[in-house]
Amino acid sequence: MSTKRIGFIGCGKMSQAMIGGMIQAGIDPLLIIGSAKTEATIQSVRKTFNIHMTNSNREVAEKADIILLGIKPNHYFDIIDEIKDKIQDHTILITIAAGITIERMEEAVGKPVKIVRTMPNTPSLVGEGMTAVTFNPFVTTDEAAEIQSLLESFGKVEIIHESMMDVIPSISGSSPAYVYMMIEAMADGGVAKGLSRDQAYRLAAQAILGAAKMVLHTGEHPGVLKDAVCSPGGATIEAVSTLEKKKFRGAILEAMEACTGKVQELGRKQ
Repeated sequence: MSTKRIGFIGCGKMSQAMIGGMIQAGIDPLLIIGSAKTEATIQSVRKTFNIHMTNSNREVAEKADIILLGIKPNHYFDIIDEIKDKIQDHTILITIAAGITIERMEEAVGKPVKIVRTMPNTPSLVGEGMTAVTFNPFVTTDEAAEIQSLLESFGKVEIIHESMMDVIPSISGSSPAYVYMMIEAMADGGVAKGLSRDQAYRLAAQAILGAAKMVLHTGEHPGVLKDAVCSPGGATIEAVSTLEKKKFRGAILEAMEACTGKVQELGRKQ
């Protein structure tokens, strides 16, 4: 477990999910420092996680060995300009925003700097995050292993080539929102047939959790697992047939295309 000082510049929902995941995994809250613009967020995060909070981004940059930038893409380079003179040779900068490339970050800092580009997701808060990660050449092998271990404290990690990073939000960064919509729709269907709302949410969420674990644990193709549930002439194949007629898979693919297009648009605007 890392004993380096970890700083969060920006403590919105994604940062809080990561902070919560790290602490649940055993990282000492005393090693974490965060900054936020509003006093309300500062007080809320301090109370929830018992970490040191400040309204000074420069204080975080000065004190932290690892800095996670939990800010919106359009604020990245203003913040980098604000803190770059506090970034030391050993400091590792971690981005968690869509569309922000390593090259743009290097240009903004204006000197050799260790940069890690990541795309996490909010299930990090419950230790089930999925984080894609790529490193620039200044990050040593040992540092990369340390960062990977830190990210694994709240979920799984996939190391990928940076050329694929714009695709990641559509498949793991943003996709929890698609799943929440599916759970909500399934629960609505259950309520319509007489189940209580709480029961319907539990049944739908556990079914999706179990199905995801089946994919990960068995290594079987999802289509094979789907076929195993579909008895000839049964209720499940009737439901699957309806989903196909309504272009269920096509809608998901279109949503992913739209998500990736937006990520690329955000990157061009920076």
